[in-house]
Amino acid sequence: MPRVAIKMNLFKGQEAEYKKRHDALWPELKELLQATGISEYSIFLDETTNSLFGVLNVTDPAALDNLPAHPVMQKWWAYMKDIMESNPDNSPVSVPLKEVFYLP
Repeated sequence: MPRVAIKMNLFKGQEAEYKKRHDALWPELKELLQATGISEYSIFLDETTNSLFGVLNVTDPAALDNLPAHPVMQKWWAYMKDIMESNPDNSPVSVPLKEVFYLP
């Protein structure tokens, strides 16, 4: 199964709030992500830089292109924009990461 990794940036001092919001992930967002073929989604925090690193498995990486148009995704982004770097459409500023090593 293909894996995707991204880097995002959290605003300083928002670490606990970010975790709190993800611990209470909306059921409709979880359902959307799973329906898109996403599984084993993890987000890691580098506390020295406030960089977030997301790693997820997805059955079809092209399916991720449909997420921005979904109302639940747009609502989540609007909810998160006050604690992380965001684009004008409220999506998180994210950088795709290139895999250079994997030990299955």
